[in-house]
Amino acid sequence: MLDLTGKNALVTGIANNRSIAWGIAQQLHKAGANLGITYLPDERGKMEKKVAELVEPLNPSLFLPCNVQNEAQVNSAFETIQDKWGRLDILVHCLAFANKEDLTGDFSQTSRAGFSTALEISTFSLAQLSGAAKPLMTAGGSILTLTYLGGVRAIPNYNVMGVAKAGLEASVRYLAAELGPQNIRVNAISAGPIRTLASSAVGGILDMIHHVEQVAPLRRTVTQLEVGNTAAFLCSDLSSGITGQVIYVDAGYEIMGM
Repeated sequence: MLDLTGKNALVTGIANNRSIAWGIAQQLHKAGANLGITYLPDERGKMEKKVAELVEPLNPSLFLPCNVQNEAQVNSAFETIQDKWGRLDILVHCLAFANKEDLTGDFSQTSRAGFSTALEISTFSLAQLSGAAKPLMTAGGSILTLTYLGGVRAIPNYNVMGVAKAGLEASVRYLAAELGPQNIRVNAISAGPIRTLASSAVGGILDMIHHVEQVAPLRRTVTQLEVGNTAAFLCSDLSSGITGQVIYVDAGYEIMGM
């Protein structure tokens, strides 16, 4: 049976109840994991309040600010994990961002600043957080990230985020090779299009969802909880032989030729 009792799991990227990270956190909690939740702080504290209220039923033992563009804040978060938990077993990376103007139109018109921002937050942060988690995963562990089909195929308007996801998937393989000797596994879930705060910035996202519903073998898209179920599996000992992989949870859309 899938059991995460006694496992310490840090979940990043929850913004609201539509976040895929929220679906993952719910299923990790259901499986018995002890949760730590990070949020993106803002000057007025609105995100802290919103996320705190959302995750309250999950009873997280840690609730930490973590802006991956702030190195000191990242270091502080993992120092707190070391002090309060002593070790980390699971890291869930659900962080991605690109400027809205870079998610429509021609990819060649992506700005230098926009390209750098997308790659820093969406790609580099996986290596950044994995490096911080590595010394805390003293009993082995599981690192999980989220990707999308746009990392391996050209998707209209996905543009710079597709490049970021391609880099993210390569990062999964390199991190799996590096961390495997410590029994730390690194995998990615490639979820089908889900209407989230992040995906709403992609031009034509509703058309993409409707297309998947018409073409995917299951004739539908997937839910946050379905992604969460796969995440719980990949974070558990049931997947002890799986690392460096991209697992598609997209109602089968990825297999279709047209």
